[in-house]
Amino acid sequence: MKFRKLGGTGLKVSEISLGSWLTYGGYVERENAVRAIETAYGLGVNFFDTANVYERGAAEKVLGETLRGYPRDSYVLATKVYGTMGEGPNDRGLSRKHITEQCHASLKRLGVEYVDIMYCHRYDPETPLLETLRALDDLIRQGKIYYIGVSEWTAAQMVDALATADRYLLDRIVVNQPVYNMFNRYIEKEILPLGERCGIGQVVFSPLAQGLLTGKYSSVSDFPEDSRAAKLDGMRKGITEEKLAKVRQLGEIAAGLDISTSNLALAWILRQGNVASALVGASKPEQVEENVKASGIELSAEVLKQIEDILV
Repeated sequence: MKFRKLGGTGLKVSEISLGSWLTYGGYVERENAVRAIETAYGLGVNFFDTANVYERGAAEKVLGETLRGYPRDSYVLATKVYGTMGEGPNDRGLSRKHITEQCHASLKRLGVEYVDIMYCHRYDPETPLLETLRALDDLIRQGKIYYIGVSEWTAAQMVDALATADRYLLDRIVVNQPVYNMFNRYIEKEILPLGERCGIGQVVFSPLAQGLLTGKYSSVSDFPEDSRAAKLDGMRKGITEEKLAKVRQLGEIAAGLDISTSNLALAWILRQGNVASALVGASKPEQVEENVKASGIELSAEVLKQIEDILV
């Protein structure tokens, strides 16, 4: 496993990280979830991601209980705040109240004294940005979080946050978590240049387009029984004949390199220097074992050109 610095910080994270969205505490059996986490750690993954809203805290509990068997300083742990966690008017968003209460709740579920990264899961237009940043800065000063992140914020929103933090001498955003894969490249226009310029690293989710870029789907109507598309209706919307045709072409390139299609897709993402880690989901250990092989794979300019010709 190779490691990269997270944005402009000194924190080093594994090129492949493990997430828990829609899996741990959800449709994945607990035994498989635990084995996937243990397998990832054993293969050198030191970066684990979750969120309070994933199965209303269940994912945090599974992840925390499993990681408890390892030294706390040996892994980087991230969670998130913003989403709805109750029926009350203050049970969502990025107010000081919600951030502080949810940080404490996440720490309790995870069974740790601190998280390395606290992400603002989305932008909150109803809360003053200064209030949000001050609350996060306070948690850093208390030692309950180490770094501030955001997820799916626009470049303009991040620029505003950086300027506000500098104006009031608060800790800055150092990491962003956007979606990024061969079929969703919106961050290349503004987000990546901003990250490179301002020291904000990218930890990208859905790098395999919810499994589409693994090559396991052969048609828009026939899904493997153990796949997300077979179990979750929402996953099927992004699977089209046009994309499947491109995946087959990408598979030919991967075969020529003696790697899997998923490894090709992950290596393509890691070609970006501003990407610190590709966040993968895994419902079984074998998927983790396959995905970590992408770390360290370098694609030649010729191969990148072939890939680009397919994707355009």
